[in-house]
Amino acid sequence: MRIIIIEDEKPAARRLDRMLQKEGYRADAMLHSVEESLAWFGENKHPDLIFLDIQLSDGLSFEIFETITIKSAIIFTTAYDEYALQAFKLNSIDYLLKPIDSEDLNKAVVKYKERIPSKQNVSIDFDDIKKLLINPLEREYKKRFTVRVGQHLKMITIDTIECFYSENKGTYIHTSDGRDYLIDMTLEQLENELEPQTFFRISRKFYVNINAIRDIVSYTNSRLEIKLQSFNDQEIIVSRERVRDFKDWID
Repeated sequence: MRIIIIEDEKPAARRLDRMLQKEGYRADAMLHSVEESLAWFGENKHPDLIFLDIQLSDGLSFEIFETITIKSAIIFTTAYDEYALQAFKLNSIDYLLKPIDSEDLNKAVVKYKERIPSKQNVSIDFDDIKKLLINPLEREYKKRFTVRVGQHLKMITIDTIECFYSENKGTYIHTSDGRDYLIDMTLEQLENELEPQTFFRISRKFYVNINAIRDIVSYTNSRLEIKLQSFNDQEIIVSRERVRDFKDWID
């Protein structure tokens, strides 16, 4: 199996190579920049597997594949947090969060080897991934929503929204004046539209605005109940698997 490592931090690249050697593999090349990688691909046969860092010294590694048609499987190596990493799973083999753990490395290589018989090239949408690498402070989030009220269109600014919730296959906005409006989006579609420091998805049914929370109460099974300023139609419960992330968010 032919492997290359694309990583701008040379100590990190050497460490990864040593870890691969313990698994019985060895990197054919360690590349450290976009320019160096382009030159290497121009002169060498594509490897079977690439361990790919995201940010290199002279740009994003995706720039390599805007010039070259990729023929290799990819395992991402990145220091990005779990929120962004979910996206890196698109059609890649796996990702490894730095500092790389030997057990995670082994699992990623095994996962790659299990896919070998398919003989399929890995298809990765680098544009979609690059969008997720935008600094959250620079990203443009929705500032208003337009809803239909009878024959009229009403604009609702984001600061007046206490929560978004789903009910009977519809998605609703609840505003600080106690009104509810149906919108033509799902909670999943809202994920990349809402500023993450202000809105948090506490369950499959609710996104809440941190500025609208008036109380947080312990609930059964290690869950939490959220009390908002004006929403009283139903209980708002932080699901058990989201409690830790929720506590980190409010801190």
